[in-house]
This record gives sequence, C-alpha cells and structure tokens, in this order.
Amino acid sequence: VQLQASGGGLVQAGGSLRLSCVVSGRTVSSYGMGWFRQAPGKEREFVAAISWSGANTLYEDSVKGRCTISRDAAKNTVLLQMNSLKPEDTAVYYCAADANHWGKRAQYEYWGQGTLVTVSS
Repeated sequence: VQLQASGGGLVQAGGSLRLSCVVSGRTVSSYGMGWFRQAPGKEREFVAAISWSGANTLYEDSVKGRCTISRDAAKNTVLLQMNSLKPEDTAVYYCAADANHWGKRAQYEYWGQGTLVTVSS
C-alpha cells in the first residue's frame, strides 16, 4: 500500500486549500484514514480522521469547524478541505492509513510522504 499526499502550497491567511491522499494497492474503504501535521520544531500532531465507511469523523479542536475530511471512493482518495487558514496551520501534512484502527491515537501502519502547507499572515 502506498499513500501519495498532495495539494499543499502557499496561501494567505483566511484562504483555503484542499489536500488529497491517493491510496494505491487496495481500495480506500479498506482503511481507517487520518491526517497529521508537523510544524517546524514541533512534534507531529493529529488533525483529522475518518472511519472505513466514512460515516464517522474526528477533528482536533484547533481545526474543528474549519476542516472537513472526506472520502472519494471513485478516486480512491481521502480529502482534507481546509478553510479559514491561519499562520499556525503552517506545517507538513501527512496522511496515514490502517486496516484495523482509526482515530486520534491509532497506530497507523502506512504513511504518505507529506505535503507542505504554508500560510502567510
């Protein structure tokens, strides 16, 4: 299984970005999926997660109301729509997958390479 994250870039505060994570090797519905981020000099932190069916989602408090995680089964992809971006959202964003777990504290087995999001003030 391989995960390919994309969609990062430079955006002004208040702007939006949509991150994509393409899953190859198996169907995306086989995995609980998560997005994490790591800012310079900081530990990696949880952003959002979605269950296998997509019926359940979970968000870190700092992004709740501004981010939406979803699945696109036709493209075998998980999306993270980020709105009202803030400079503190600047980080490398990683997608993760696991066949048996999902959520904030899950031990995800597969990780993508990361995509950089930079929010200017």
